[in-house]
Amino acid sequence: MMDAASRGSASLGFAPHSGWAALVVVAGPPRSPEVVLRQRIEMTDRAPGAAQPYHAVEGRPLAEATRRIAGYKRSADALAYEAVRSVVEELKARGYAPVASGILQSSGREGASLEAILASHALIHTADGNHFRDALAQASRRCGLAVVPVPQKTLAERASQALGEPAARLQATVQGFKKVMGAPWGVDQKSAALVAWMLVAHES
Repeated sequence: MMDAASRGSASLGFAPHSGWAALVVVAGPPRSPEVVLRQRIEMTDRAPGAAQPYHAVEGRPLAEATRRIAGYKRSADALAYEAVRSVVEELKARGYAPVASGILQSSGREGASLEAILASHALIHTADGNHFRDALAQASRRCGLAVVPVPQKTLAERASQALGEPAARLQATVQGFKKVMGAPWGVDQKSAALVAWMLVAHES
């Protein structure tokens, strides 16, 4: 029987949104990467406001907002963990060794406290996204993956440095993955793939 690491290490790349994330898993040598999995990770239940939790509590008393955010967090954390755990188990069953999780970060300014966040609509937008980034990070760590936050605005530069190739060439390779994976293969999937490919280079 094939052992768990016989097909080499694999890295997960996430492009998060409010309530969900695009996931792409890349394995293989950095010079000949292979996309082995693509999924949409859902991190909300049917609770009202779950997809935009900080928007949902805007204007509410602080105590109520704190309680509701805690509930949204428990749900997002549980759903993210079940999704990531399922992916990790599938990869291991297919002979890959999942080692790292790259999570794209926004460039938005973060609030220091819930009270500060709810006083600024701009901070609320960032907090909604970070709510789900944090859930993915926690889930990844629980599954034994190293977590690497990657700012979206520096992704191309960091990937070029890690892989030793011009950014334009990397983008062309990532775009070419669509021939194998098919649709959907948009900006989210391409960014997630590039994050994962970059991490494969770090693990080689």
